[in-house]
Amino acid sequence: MLLQTGPRATAHEAVAGVRPGRHPLRMAFEGFVDVDGKFFKLLAKNQSRDWFKANKERYQREWEAPMLELLAEVRTGIDGAYSYCDIDAPKVFRIHRDVRFGKDKSPYKTHIGGTLSITGAGGVMDKPVALYLQVGLERFAGAGHYMMPKEKLDKVRQAIVDPARGKELAKITTALAKRGFTFDAAEKLVRVPRGFDPDHPLRDFLRMKGLVARFPAMPSIGDKGLAKWLKKECTAAADLVTWTTYAGG
Repeated sequence: MLLQTGPRATAHEAVAGVRPGRHPLRMAFEGFVDVDGKFFKLLAKNQSRDWFKANKERYQREWEAPMLELLAEVRTGIDGAYSYCDIDAPKVFRIHRDVRFGKDKSPYKTHIGGTLSITGAGGVMDKPVALYLQVGLERFAGAGHYMMPKEKLDKVRQAIVDPARGKELAKITTALAKRGFTFDAAEKLVRVPRGFDPDHPLRDFLRMKGLVARFPAMPSIGDKGLAKWLKKECTAAADLVTWTTYAGG
């Protein structure tokens, strides 16, 4: 069941890089006012720390605060779908890009991302998530485990080829596919890994180094109905997230 973390202001303090009290939360998510992402379009043209510093308050007001409100509302709404898991407090990712290893040295992302992770050891990228949401110039919503550590990946692959667990996964993913979900991972192998049947009925999942269910097309982000839609899709994906959480024990 969902762990209680105190009043909404407490959850608000968990946002990366935001000091408590900077932009108080509203009572409920009402939509993102900058539906067309004008802020991010300007940021794409003005990738400088001076520009972002001058516009930081706008970013916090128009994007960070409503993102946290949305995640908090969804977290409460999907609690019943996670009888065997706890869900961490909402996490909004920093807008600063990690420029150490890529050719693109632009310091800022042109989207905002947030997540509801399943409670457990490790960092946010090491755990399955009940929701990953990205809005701005790039949009994405999904649930699962995008990039599994090797030990977890090995266990998941063994669960896939286990007759009972594999049948369970097939049933879950077939139902999701009928709803318009698609499946992805941080990396996909060209072939089924060595030691596994290349003709296995779940070979596409064996080739993945993670397992994420991408939600169907996202509705308008400017409407409070986005929260209702996310609750519905997150609930539909809950069995897959639970499966990946406990696969391999």
